[in-house]
Amino acid sequence: MLEKLKAEFASYSDILAQWAKQQPDKIALRDEQSELSWAELHDKVERLAARLIETGLQQGQSVAILGTSCINYALVFLAAVRAGGVAAPLTTSASKDQLIGMARDSCAMHLFIDGVKSAELTEDFLSELDHIALEEIDNWMAPDGTRAPDVQPAPEAPFNIIYSSGTTGIPKGIVHSHLMRWRQFASTASSYLEAGIPVVSLASTPLYSNTTMVAFLPVLLAGGTVNVMGKFNTIGWLMTAQRFGVSITMLVPVQYQRLMAEPRFDEFDLSSLVLKYCTSAPFSAELKAEVLKRMPGGLIEIYSMTEGGVVCLLAAHEFPDKLHTVGRPAPGSELKVLDDDDKPVAPGTPGNLIGRSQTMMSGYKNQPGKTREGYWTDLETGEVWQRMGDIGRVDKDGFVELVGRAKDMIISGGFNIYPSDLEVELEKDPRVAEAAVIGVPSERWGETPYGFVRLMPGVAAQEVEDILGTVNARLGKTQRLSKLEAITEMPRSHIGKLLKTELRDRAAASGKTF
Repeated sequence: MLEKLKAEFASYSDILAQWAKQQPDKIALRDEQSELSWAELHDKVERLAARLIETGLQQGQSVAILGTSCINYALVFLAAVRAGGVAAPLTTSASKDQLIGMARDSCAMHLFIDGVKSAELTEDFLSELDHIALEEIDNWMAPDGTRAPDVQPAPEAPFNIIYSSGTTGIPKGIVHSHLMRWRQFASTASSYLEAGIPVVSLASTPLYSNTTMVAFLPVLLAGGTVNVMGKFNTIGWLMTAQRFGVSITMLVPVQYQRLMAEPRFDEFDLSSLVLKYCTSAPFSAELKAEVLKRMPGGLIEIYSMTEGGVVCLLAAHEFPDKLHTVGRPAPGSELKVLDDDDKPVAPGTPGNLIGRSQTMMSGYKNQPGKTREGYWTDLETGEVWQRMGDIGRVDKDGFVELVGRAKDMIISGGFNIYPSDLEVELEKDPRVAEAAVIGVPSERWGETPYGFVRLMPGVAAQEVEDILGTVNARLGKTQRLSKLEAITEMPRSHIGKLLKTELRDRAAASGKTF
């Protein structure tokens, strides 16, 4: 199998079928209610794929999935790909209008939906689609022993659509090809087999998130076992990791934070952990250090975008002095740092990050204009790069330090202020658990920094003014915060990304002017 995984391209479905033949009795998928062997996985995927084709699915057509992560969700995802279709998982936290927009944008004719979402949405929700209850797929799939027609996907054929986590409007559908997914994960699966790692993963972020694919697709390519968690909670995660000897996991920073704060954390045996991944949101150096100290195994931070672009990797366990960075570009990835005129900046100078790699999206579904907007083209070579949307700098060793999101940069009195610099200063105060800084309109300066802090337990909200004065005394005059507000919880997306849009709305609602 290792030789097949090292090929330039192969079919995911073919690889999974071969694993089912080699190890029929090994567990492939497990959730809180049940588990499936590799033989059972193969049988159900074939029967679902056959039924999809029988009911009109065309090659390249999407299959929409909406619900909480579970075995049946994973089966539909894999069956859509096996049938020559496109897996289109929809974000459960999206509004009804956004869900309708995503499903229609995907051009799906089938909607697999669980009972919770069905009950939440009205009867006329996407009535033009064929609704199949996720809980009832055993009754819907083709009869025992049915095998789907052979479908060999072209490398450029779409594999899945992942919808962006936009907070307003209809999220963009990011299309990944079969070749992109193969290049992204076949080598990872190969590395697991070559290292002799017991391939048992715990997927505790939603299956509609690109983040989760790290704990899902390469693990199956390596013939491993995926434990699917419906909703993350610290004790449930710890119990599952201990009971089933989890060796590989993907967690977002807020999940690591919650595990580190769990009072019972040290009661559990996590010695089976070999590799822990993290992506999707800023991961503080302090939190990385705590995770390295308290959790076994290596810690790898991945910096990239669902759209593609550069992929940076930080093996935190190998570079403890670089925890403030997101690592260096991975093999096959390239990075440039440009100023606002798209000219290269001097080494060590912050600028707009652009990148390219072998794992670039095919584009946004039905939005060629938006696709072009996200690209930067080298006029000399014609090479296409992805705008990463981040401001960062590269140190003398080639490690990338993120300064902030380009759209979040504050321009005050003509000076560029990077929110991350101010957030770091705020979090140095022992009374502050977490900080976020945004720019708000200012009659005098154009924009001015406005901060939010989540205080440590036992710290009174009245201490915010003292924290503000203490921090401003350390900052340059152009950087000083005009306002600091205590907040009980930072608004975050389903995968832990800080929603600064909501913080801006909160600041605007206060009616204060600066």
